[in-house]
Amino acid sequence: MSAFEKPQIIVHIQKSLNYTVFDCKWMPCSAKFVTMGNFARGTGVIQLYEIQHGDLKLLREIEKAKPIKCGTFGATSLQQRYLATGDFAGNLHIWNLEAPEYPVYSVKGHKEIINTIDGVGGLGIGEGAPEIVTGSRDGTVKVWDPRQKDDPVANMEPVQGESKRDCWTVAFGNAYNQEERVVCAGYDNGDIKLFDLRSMSLRWETNIKNGVCSLEFDRKDISMNKLVATSLEGKFHVFDMRTQHPTKGFASVSEKAHKSTVWQVRHLPQNRELFLTAGGAGGLHLWKYEYPVQRSKKDSEGVEMGVAGSVSLLQNVTLSTQPISSLDWSPDKRGLCICSSFDQMVRVLIITKLNKI
Repeated sequence: MSAFEKPQIIVHIQKSLNYTVFDCKWMPCSAKFVTMGNFARGTGVIQLYEIQHGDLKLLREIEKAKPIKCGTFGATSLQQRYLATGDFAGNLHIWNLEAPEYPVYSVKGHKEIINTIDGVGGLGIGEGAPEIVTGSRDGTVKVWDPRQKDDPVANMEPVQGESKRDCWTVAFGNAYNQEERVVCAGYDNGDIKLFDLRSMSLRWETNIKNGVCSLEFDRKDISMNKLVATSLEGKFHVFDMRTQHPTKGFASVSEKAHKSTVWQVRHLPQNRELFLTAGGAGGLHLWKYEYPVQRSKKDSEGVEMGVAGSVSLLQNVTLSTQPISSLDWSPDKRGLCICSSFDQMVRVLIITKLNKI
């Protein structure tokens, strides 16, 4: 691919904020997005922005008692577009951003900070009931149905005698019909665990030797296809989730992406073979996954095992001197992306020529 054909990562708008930003998410079917974080005085904040004439307009600022770590629109309907958030005190809240004084749903979900959240079953993405998954420093991963108060519908916690590990990232997947659904969780010691919510069992686990910072399936609403896991030491791993071998598990390929922690991975909604990784040194890398000629083969005993593909770097750019803390593609406009970083900046990016790849 020549330099003229390569995608370009262009900073369209950047805005300095007066608080630490932990997460940012596009509001579906709009030119709006939310940023979440905490003020220096120790309170939490949600801001709603809209892109207008090449600039950002602040539509709403909501201050709450506890710093807000993470958020998702994944379990809401397109009509309501409610935001679910996890905070430093372990609370799961769902907010109507039009009337945010009180949450429409509230539960003390965890004993410690909620590090990570994901949603499925809303926005017309994924079959089945709307559900939210939260992962916490208390070592537990819990699945919530926003229609059901107080108790989680599933609780994955360490067995008796097992030491609790800090859960850093969670992701829904396999939601291709009314029954099937999985949650994948990554922990500070490098563990990756895949929980089957239909059979309520641990389907697979592995360890990538370094803390797992971010996990994402290439799509939530299809039969499991690929899973990307990023880690503290600058590597990411792409697992082919189509074929599970009884002892070897899923085939994978790993890539040394950044010289520092890979904080985030996000797949392009309109093309699941392209994904962005965000690094601790303020860099963004755009990757393409290529499938092998055959995705499975038989081992010496005739049992099917997966075959990993390869990964190629399409483009990279350094945006900041500080880590990029969050990243989100627009679900509606191909190549439009937002990211936040620990220099208290939010940036709107345009990535060009993605339809040519």
